[in-house]
Amino acid sequence: MTIHTERMKHKKSILSLLVLLLLVVTACSSIECPVQNKVASCYEINGGVFADTLTVSTLRQDGKDTVLLSYGVGLASFQLPLSFNQPVDVLLFRREHLNVTDTVWVEKDDQPHFESVDCGVTYFHTLKSVRYTKLGIDSIAILKTTVDYDLTASHLRIYFKADS
Repeated sequence: MTIHTERMKHKKSILSLLVLLLLVVTACSSIECPVQNKVASCYEINGGVFADTLTVSTLRQDGKDTVLLSYGVGLASFQLPLSFNQPVDVLLFRREHLNVTDTVWVEKDDQPHFESVDCGVTYFHTLKSVRYTKLGIDSIAILKTTVDYDLTASHLRIYFKADS
């Protein structure tokens, strides 16, 4: 009887160890990526709804452009992605009714943000400065320097010149 009891205790010990190991492994591998993992700069238009038609493009490193916002009409705000491989993003703001294009330079620092191997790396940004031409833009103010997952915050406020 004692041999049988010893075998049962040994089997229970092994089973308990396997269950514990299974719990540890599954606890360490659970994916905890944020539901909202989009990072974008949020532009607020001063004065409410913008009457002109706006197209925003960016200049890529190969010299070509990419449209980020196509023919936005009646905008009060909009979101634009930021690059993570260059210190300054160059944006072209095209006002269709005035037939002018302004260049905007957004200087920033990029910080890799790592949460888990399963989630991959995203980049948060710290806005440092903004410069712009003044054909159709009056001014741009930085409201919040940290660009992260919070898409409810306005990062930049853009003041457009009145239609002439």
